[in-house]
Amino acid sequence: MIYFFLNKMPVVFVDESGSLTLPEELGVRDTKVVILSAGSFIVIIPLSDTALQIAEGWLNTEKSHDELNETAEISAFIDAVERAKRRKQF
Repeated sequence: MIYFFLNKMPVVFVDESGSLTLPEELGVRDTKVVILSAGSFIVIIPLSDTALQIAEGWLNTEKSHDELNETAEISAFIDAVERAKRRKQF
């Protein structure tokens, strides 16, 4: 990954559906990622397949995986709607 910073950073195209293809050298294939909106740019964070097992060491909860997932999806939806309203897109 240091290669990109020493030579040149990859530029990708986002098509009209919002899809983009990351360069193979980044090693982000068949991987779930979190995408954070940070103003005029985005941050893509790959998620490990073992993220749940890793989090079990410090994430104490009585909720099941499905309950946590549903809570996260609802929160993300509410956040997306609020952002769209602020940007007058909704």
